[in-house]
Amino acid sequence: MLMSKLLGERFKEKPADAFLDSHIFLLRGGYIRQVSNGIFTLLPPAKRISAKIEKIIREEMDKIDGQEVLFPVVLPADLWKESGRFESVGSELLRFKDRTGRDMLLGMTHEEAAVHLARSEAKSHTKYPFMIYQIQTKFRDEPRSRGGLIRVREFTMKDAYSFHTSQEDLEKYYARVLESYKTIFRRVGIKNVLAIESDTGMMGGSGAHEFMYLSDGGEDSIVICEHCGYQSNMEVADSVITEYPSEETDIEEVYTPNVKEIDDLCSLLGVEPHETMKAVVYLRADNEKPLVVFIRGDLQVNEAKLKKVVKTEIYPFNDYEECGLCFGFIGAYGLDGVETVFDKSLEHCKNLVCGANRENYHVKGISVPRDLNIDKFDDIAKVNDGDRCVNCGNPLVIKRGIEVGNIFQLGTKYSGSMGMTYTDQNGQLQVPVMGCYGIGIGRLLACILEDSHDEYGPIWPYAVAPWQVHICMLNPSDERVREAGEKLYKELSQKYEVIMDDRGVTAGVQFADADLLGVPYRVIIGKKNIANGEVELTSRDKSFKELVKIEGVMQRLDDLTKAVK
Repeated sequence: MLMSKLLGERFKEKPADAFLDSHIFLLRGGYIRQVSNGIFTLLPPAKRISAKIEKIIREEMDKIDGQEVLFPVVLPADLWKESGRFESVGSELLRFKDRTGRDMLLGMTHEEAAVHLARSEAKSHTKYPFMIYQIQTKFRDEPRSRGGLIRVREFTMKDAYSFHTSQEDLEKYYARVLESYKTIFRRVGIKNVLAIESDTGMMGGSGAHEFMYLSDGGEDSIVICEHCGYQSNMEVADSVITEYPSEETDIEEVYTPNVKEIDDLCSLLGVEPHETMKAVVYLRADNEKPLVVFIRGDLQVNEAKLKKVVKTEIYPFNDYEECGLCFGFIGAYGLDGVETVFDKSLEHCKNLVCGANRENYHVKGISVPRDLNIDKFDDIAKVNDGDRCVNCGNPLVIKRGIEVGNIFQLGTKYSGSMGMTYTDQNGQLQVPVMGCYGIGIGRLLACILEDSHDEYGPIWPYAVAPWQVHICMLNPSDERVREAGEKLYKELSQKYEVIMDDRGVTAGVQFADADLLGVPYRVIIGKKNIANGEVELTSRDKSFKELVKIEGVMQRLDDLTKAVK
């Protein structure tokens, strides 16, 4: 590739709306251009990187017996109605009608399409187990697009679906995929990726892992014990709740005018947040009634855990006028006629302050064991930094991360709801057990850049770099420089992917653009060195720089690349 022909401009200025390094350099380096909110065009360098990532993924999926297929992007709503997700999934699912008035959608994930295919092609136990996968465009009408390719609406994803005759067989295959994913991330050159337990969310199923790239710019919180190795997504993380001994006292109602926040209440009454009981109100999606959640005042509600407890989606409750609740002063003592959930942090608490269920009043001295008749306490609290590990008791650390892949044990959630069966050895109809496994191509590309860059631009790992060798031909108007450049370009292109800067621009411009393209090895041809029959060979990561005879460049590159191929 000649730089004079390469489509895509590079520029020095930092884009005003970009804050992640990957977003900044993908824009500055001519990798992506925004078409609409969360929708991007990939220019040649990004497309080449994506193709290499996809090649590695295909190789690893084939090694674990995957069979590649291609599902449609546009799907009939009938398939999603079979699974129940057409109604249950929110506005992220783009629904529309075709010219005949039939309900259609753009696939944001393809479990339904996978079952639709498999139920007509795998009717006998002799076909099992099997895994099908695709690399396909998807659309999720994401309300919070951000970070360039990190959070988008249209994206390319590798998604795979396995089918099994037992949960045990699924778990064995699940373990193979887990190891395969680790290999994929190692091969594409990204470090600092953790496989952590996660919530199954809208996917459903019995178990899941997320592969999280540790990054301060990530939106996900990861709970880690650096002593025993415990790792979990915040959504499912557990910790040992710190208990604060206290003595029972008499109940007393106190006047607290306009005091609706925990911090203000603590200041007024001279108590600590852990000596209060907080009420958080949600709306249940299944019956649109209020749900009051009580938790210790120093803790926060983990909504993913709460959804599992109440078995429905939940939303913030905003209908303050007609629900009969005294917002800002809601308390568990004397509250009737509303559904409640109590966090286990409250189970042994005594001498608490909570709302009195009337305007401008709170109640002191509440003893949960004595004053409240609670049948069940649930774990619905978020883990805090410094909480003790449930395994070893050491302090937990909360870090930020970006999800680059996920795997789920789906069970029969989709195969069962969509009526998929096969005939077993005894001629009986059985419902297959499923797993699903995803990797976002664009997000992985961005995370590789986040993981490997300096202040000047990307440092692409050799396995996914858009080109492998970048020739900077300084002063190409000089005949010896031009002849050496053209000769090296022709020779190296027989074995390597080469881009050459033939534009005749200054050395500073060439080097700045080369840094933005992030090619692993750079050959610099200048008048001074060429007079001695030499060129300068450097690495993008600046780990070495040396002069090499022109006739020895190919051999030196061979030596350098042996360790990274």
